[in-house]
Amino acid sequence: MQTPPVDSPPAPPQPRTALRAAWVLTVCSALVLTLVAAEWGPLLRLDDDIAGTTHRWAVEEGGVTRTMRVLSDWVWDTWTMRLLCAVVVVWLWWRRGDRWTAGWLAAVCLSGSLLQQVLKAAVDRPRPVWPDPVDSAHYAAFPSGHAMTATFVCGLLVWLLHHYGAGRGLRRAGLAVAVLSVAGVGVTRVWLGVHWATDVVGGWLLGALVVALAVLVHRRGHPRADRHGPDPG
Repeated sequence: MQTPPVDSPPAPPQPRTALRAAWVLTVCSALVLTLVAAEWGPLLRLDDDIAGTTHRWAVEEGGVTRTMRVLSDWVWDTWTMRLLCAVVVVWLWWRRGDRWTAGWLAAVCLSGSLLQQVLKAAVDRPRPVWPDPVDSAHYAAFPSGHAMTATFVCGLLVWLLHHYGAGRGLRRAGLAVAVLSVAGVGVTRVWLGVHWATDVVGGWLLGALVVALAVLVHRRGHPRADRHGPDPG
């Protein structure tokens, strides 16, 4: 009689994998940032074409646009993501007793938000302007704060599920929600006409870079790195 296979937690990613990912994301992020800052013609024309098409759809499809506003302004808003991060920080501190990881998560989320604001001020890219806007937003356009924040918050939380050895079902569910949230918030920002498509792509790349660098810091700095078992409850 064979023993059924045990759903053991996956082996954590090797440091070299995170390091390679960080280098690739750094190059890609720098490329997009440079092209946007230099106002490269083909990229601007592509942004204009996408923005014009999606804005026309947004005006014509009022019901869809109202749904997009709810998702963008409430479900996937930057402050919603930060609140989620804060809840997990408290849980790590009190429930898991892992104060190092709690402080690490808080510091990474704060650093990611500060980086986003610094880049916005440095690039100072104007947002799309419409005679018949369906939504409004403030500050500079690049990178998309919604896309970047959702990417690094969701990415960090998915990594923590693996780090603590969560069950396969929970890991898959977390990954599915993360992918839906990151992709969905990017779509809403372009649909609502408050961001160019490259603002969102830049936000995704920079958010992923924050995750890769944060994982490297955690693996090298945590006093008990990769020794946590599955969550007991």
